[in-house]
Amino acid sequence: MLPPLRELAIYLEVNPNTVAAAYRTLRDRGVIETAGRRGSRVRPRPATTPREALRAVAPAGVRNVADGNPDPALLPPLEQALVEAAARNTRRPVLYGMPAVDDDLEALARAAFTRDGVPEGPIAVASGSLDAIERVLAAHLRPGDSVAVEDPGWGSLLDLIPALGLRPVPVGVDDDGPIPERLAAALDGGVRAVVVTDRAQNPTGAAISAPRAAELRALLARHPAALLIEDDHGHGIVDLPLHPLSGVTDHWVLVRSTAKAYGPDLRLAALTGDSVTIDRVRGRQRLGPGWVSHLIQHAVVHLWRTSAIDPKAVAGAYGERRDALISALAERGVPARGRSGMNVWVPVPDETAAVALLVHSGWAVAPGARFRMQSPQGIRITVSGLTADDTNPLADAVAEATGVREARRYE
Repeated sequence: MLPPLRELAIYLEVNPNTVAAAYRTLRDRGVIETAGRRGSRVRPRPATTPREALRAVAPAGVRNVADGNPDPALLPPLEQALVEAAARNTRRPVLYGMPAVDDDLEALARAAFTRDGVPEGPIAVASGSLDAIERVLAAHLRPGDSVAVEDPGWGSLLDLIPALGLRPVPVGVDDDGPIPERLAAALDGGVRAVVVTDRAQNPTGAAISAPRAAELRALLARHPAALLIEDDHGHGIVDLPLHPLSGVTDHWVLVRSTAKAYGPDLRLAALTGDSVTIDRVRGRQRLGPGWVSHLIQHAVVHLWRTSAIDPKAVAGAYGERRDALISALAERGVPARGRSGMNVWVPVPDETAAVALLVHSGWAVAPGARFRMQSPQGIRITVSGLTADDTNPLADAVAEATGVREARRYE
């Protein structure tokens, strides 16, 4: 904690305005954070990518079920989409001064949002979900502001927020999404923004149900000044319906990435939101990269128009692997979560020991520390590369590593 402004001015024998200016500069640079009457404190060291370093290395002969990647066999071939995008660019080269968002992509994205009940709003395009979320946060918040985030939640987001000089406030999640009582406490505590995952929550697989959506919408409606960001990265790999929260606060966005369904290297996310927020995102984007490559946009348009993936089939494939593992773990007395998406979350008493034991057994899993703030320990298992023959051996190894076996006493 830093001393109150006037006390420090007296101690240093300087004008209070000098101390106020110093505090303001430190706050703007993200070195300190101010919480009204509760005073100012030095922030933790800004994060870069510390959570990415928390991983289990997969030596030769060890299966990697930690990386969070989609199954390449379920991704569509890109050759024809890229050929079509190149041919379109030959017919009509994209030059400076042209619209940032391709007309066809905008129309298709808007139609998909409308089908899922997302309120009307302009469309922007960013280089993936994290890029979109960063731009939206920067459009409204300043260093020192607090952001409600899911706990456990997406590790990259948990790194991004403090790197922007913002303060993450953990909100617990269950299988239906953010727990209303926890979100209410965060909102009452003055968070400026809320980030939620609609479906395929990383790492727990939670998906916001219709009853939970109604609760959360009512809660958010009582805090219209809060910025709402919805991440629907599971679009295309989840067969559960979307229950959007958008539209009940003054400023909101809903983001959809192509990474999980069409391939991480496409680097494209479509987002919609209130006109002020999208205008700010577009304006700042013009001063930086300018736009997301129209070659990528045209390729995505081709993939969407040709129905390059069957969402039900993709969701079914991940669901079979996920459900099989959860069932096998349950048979061994190991509780696990995974309602949607490609990950299974397993609570463990000691994740460091569990990760080490599983590597010794031939399986590299993701340690829960990559995704947690205050929530209990756990490990994340990505089911994308699993086959039916893998389920029982992996479940046996997890049961052994988590201590579900006969207890013994050692003297």
